Amino acid sequence: MKAQKVEVLQGTLDLIVLKTLDTLGPLHGYGIARRIEQVSYELLSLNQGTLYPALLRLQQRGWIASQEGVSENNRRAKYYSVTRAGKKQLSAEAKNWRQITEIIARVMQPERGGIK
Repeated sequence: MKAQKVEVLQGTLDLIVLKTLDTLGPLHGYGIARRIEQVSYELLSLNQGTLYPALLRLQQRGWIASQEGVSENNRRAKYYSVTRAGKKQLSAEAKNWRQITEIIARVMQPERGGIK
């Protein structure tokens, strides 16, 4: 039985993209999307309508930078990399994400007042 794909929660795509670029270094948009799908065991699927607006938003905030290059297929591509400000934001977002997931985990435990 094939697992059902899930949607990226609002506000988490920036964190996922920043972490991907921080881990792997400069990547083009297609490479970012494929890596996220790979790491998620194909449960997250990013299309151009989702990923490219996020990349533009991250670039406008100064968290990533882009540079023209040539892809593995010998095509022109825009490669994205994390800036110093992006690394700082990644650290803050990761801390926030850990706190939120800990809170949700506590709420979901019935013995601690979670939902039954």
